[in-house]
Amino acid sequence: MQAILGGGISGLSAAHYLLKSGSNAKVLLFEGGGRVGGWIWTAKQKNGLLFEQGPRTIRPRFETGLNTLRLVEELGISNLVTGIPSSHPTAKNRMIFVNGKLHALPSSLPQIFLRQAPFSKPLAAALLHDMKAAKKTLDDESIYSFVERRLGRELAEYAISPMICGICAGDAKEISVKFLMKSLFEWEQTHGSITKGLLATAWKNRQKIWSKSPSASLTNLDLASKAKQEKWSVWSLKGGLEVLPQTLLKSIQSQGAEVELNSCCSQIDFNKDGALLTIGNKKIQAKNVISTVPAQRLALLVERQHPILSRELSKIPCVTVAVVNLAFKGKVLNYNAFGFLIPPSENKPILGVIFDSCSFPQEDFTVLTVMMGGHWFESRLGPSPSTKSILNTAVDNVRSILKISDEPCDHHVSVLKDCIPQYIVGHYERVERIRDYIRKHKLPLFLAGSSFDGVGVNDVIFSAKKAALMAL
Repeated sequence: MQAILGGGISGLSAAHYLLKSGSNAKVLLFEGGGRVGGWIWTAKQKNGLLFEQGPRTIRPRFETGLNTLRLVEELGISNLVTGIPSSHPTAKNRMIFVNGKLHALPSSLPQIFLRQAPFSKPLAAALLHDMKAAKKTLDDESIYSFVERRLGRELAEYAISPMICGICAGDAKEISVKFLMKSLFEWEQTHGSITKGLLATAWKNRQKIWSKSPSASLTNLDLASKAKQEKWSVWSLKGGLEVLPQTLLKSIQSQGAEVELNSCCSQIDFNKDGALLTIGNKKIQAKNVISTVPAQRLALLVERQHPILSRELSKIPCVTVAVVNLAFKGKVLNYNAFGFLIPPSENKPILGVIFDSCSFPQEDFTVLTVMMGGHWFESRLGPSPSTKSILNTAVDNVRSILKISDEPCDHHVSVLKDCIPQYIVGHYERVERIRDYIRKHKLPLFLAGSSFDGVGVNDVIFSAKKAALMAL
């Protein structure tokens, strides 16, 4: 029997790939909560509005993105896919809030040669800064430090810091440069600068964008071809992104997988036959375990037998994010853009706002999503903020920054506890030590999910695929 811990998108995907392999082994998935889908959650309001609590769009490119498109095809829901082309305003227009004002970020090549506030110089000047900056030999460093050294403080402060807030709700001064800029970091280490590395690898990297690698198993008439032809920037699903995990659930159950909700694992004991799981008051023997639960959660499960492994797992932190969805009757927004982010130095209680209805209109409503907390949850929102205080803070900031006088006609507030792992400096070396330990001790344990190889939807689905193939 193959056991899967966690019923988020990675756990469901792991079950899908195990079943797809043709193995006759029984697949049993345990989810500690009362629903599957994890942080992919579409709240359906009584008035028909859809509020996304977590991810809302997925990128189609590179091997991981193409793999997700293939999964959608395998599930038979290609007809529900809605692509947003790179020419769409929400793909081009992104803003930051600095010094009390919203500023548009450069969105075209000519614009990087012009000075745009809040930057004191054209962004092209950052390339000159890179060419002059001395190479620094390092194993890892924070993404803020790397960008500040090679491209200048303003780019680190006004571009990278808010971007990290938007992606993982983290502090760029703590997040590893390998989280988003591994190639750029390696270019410096190999070629001496980002610019030299870019020139040396430009054609190779361009070919990778729509690479149809063997592992992606793509044809010429698939979603990937459509995405390339129509130049998708991102895509989503009609009915909300939660359609994906819900369809996966139905698919794996129809193929014989068993899914047990409200079934929390409290301990894993490895033995000669595999692993003995303690689920509530039951003991379940499994040949292999695919864990998609957060690393800190897994640390508690293996602590008794493997304290060294547990200590390494426990050092991968997570942050809590408050998500506030707001709907206004009519078109009250003066911008057509993806949204805006706020650098931590502004010391605002919100991280940014996504303009949902600019990408996916919902009748005569303006729909926004406010992201709050993350690395600064307690310091800016308090140790135990009430739902009302979170809502009031979100509404006050949205109305002030976006100059909206109307009151929202609908809302939804969620506090997503420990929802995003933080890939702090040294993360990738730690993950390698974790996997080395598992290999050395020949544990029937395979890791997937957002704690290890990427926090995006594409990343966790691809990690589930690799874990499933290794577990066969």
